[in-house]
Amino acid sequence: MNSKATMYTEPKESLERWNNCLEQLAKSHDKQLFMQFYDHFSPRLNSWLLGLTKDSNVAEDLVQEAMLTVWRKAGQYDKSKAAASTWLFRIARNLYIDQLRRQQVRERNKPTESDGEAVDHQLNLDGSRIREAIKALPVQQAQVIYKSYFEGKSHGEIAADMDLPLGTVKSNLRLAFQKLCKAMRQAT
Repeated sequence: MNSKATMYTEPKESLERWNNCLEQLAKSHDKQLFMQFYDHFSPRLNSWLLGLTKDSNVAEDLVQEAMLTVWRKAGQYDKSKAAASTWLFRIARNLYIDQLRRQQVRERNKPTESDGEAVDHQLNLDGSRIREAIKALPVQQAQVIYKSYFEGKSHGEIAADMDLPLGTVKSNLRLAFQKLCKAMRQAT
């Protein structure tokens, strides 16, 4: 974490006020009380987060998320363990760390241009193999595969189109899939 961003410290004379405010908020869910808490801490929290993120949009989003957490979880606050400001800034710090982790995961998982080319190449190879495997099927099996997957017809519609019993259509599809799977396994 950035060592330049220091945690906000509340003057001692107002510590008790905000501790009590947060405890009352937990009991009453009073919106006016929350707005007082919000108005007091959000600029301080935003300034501190801006020192960490260097991105005002991210800082503002984290402030909103932290304050929403305060609203929802005020009942978990215990003034014997921490001051209200400490509790709030710890929430914001944890949200910031979570945001950094999500960003790192996105960066690690971002496909490179060569990955995209490899996937396209593999899809083209697979498509060619599938077309060749379909050509090798008996005519009736190839027709039911085509009608099912390329025309999007249901089994009942295929049976009506080809004047076949429904069971025969299903059997042909099952056999065709078995042969296609075998052909694809052999090709790799």
